[in-house]
Amino acid sequence: MIKSIDFAQLYREHLARSGRVFKTPSEWDSKAADMRTKVLDSGYRTEFVKRVQCGAEDTVLDVGCGPGTIGLALAPQVKQVYGLDYSQGMLDAMQENAAELQLNNVRLILAAWEDDWSAVPVCDIAVVSRASIVADMDAALDKLNQHARKKIYLTQLVGGRFVSREIEELLGRQDRSFPDHMYIMNMLYQRNLYPTLDYIESPSRLAGCNSLAELLDKVRWSFNELTAEEEERISAWYQRDPDYAQQGGEPTRWAFMSWTPPAH
Repeated sequence: MIKSIDFAQLYREHLARSGRVFKTPSEWDSKAADMRTKVLDSGYRTEFVKRVQCGAEDTVLDVGCGPGTIGLALAPQVKQVYGLDYSQGMLDAMQENAAELQLNNVRLILAAWEDDWSAVPVCDIAVVSRASIVADMDAALDKLNQHARKKIYLTQLVGGRFVSREIEELLGRQDRSFPDHMYIMNMLYQRNLYPTLDYIESPSRLAGCNSLAELLDKVRWSFNELTAEEEERISAWYQRDPDYAQQGGEPTRWAFMSWTPPAH
């Protein structure tokens, strides 16, 4: 039976195979100034926020908040937003963005997934946007369920790749994908929780190439140096359907999952 499968352990094994190296807080600190405003206006943000059901008296916990991509979009609609991140630089960026937007219902919490959350407030809603590739998904789901009363909204990469699956397979590169949303779906099912599932699509990282040369440059950036044979494969792929290739091939897909946590 599916409930007897240890998906938490399978997740950890898959993560180990991926070779995932988690960025340190200081590494995210160094990116915060550049990211501060870039992520506040995007199709992804619009699609995420429109799926969140919230009211004027609700409190929101934005886990892995970064510079406030989701939390600040929800802030005008709710009573209070708590932005939680392990990067002080990202929290500073969120605070600066909140001030510019004249939002006074935003509080910041410096904490990581692995930390003790006993001081983190229990909120009506928890959101986790593109911040759920964690070392221990089982523990992360427990924390989310313990810190939300009404609803949890979370996105996870479909297929576990930031780079193009098509190009990765075309080049014959080793599969280094991260654990994707199906682990989470099954782990929730084992908890007798039944999430709804939707998808948000955004352009591939290879999108916007107006020529084969530009495509090759972007592929090199994602996959490192290419052999002459690999360049020939990319060229043939491009020539088969230049319009599709200029779109970057298939889009990046994020699984949008939402569920009601157990009663506390």
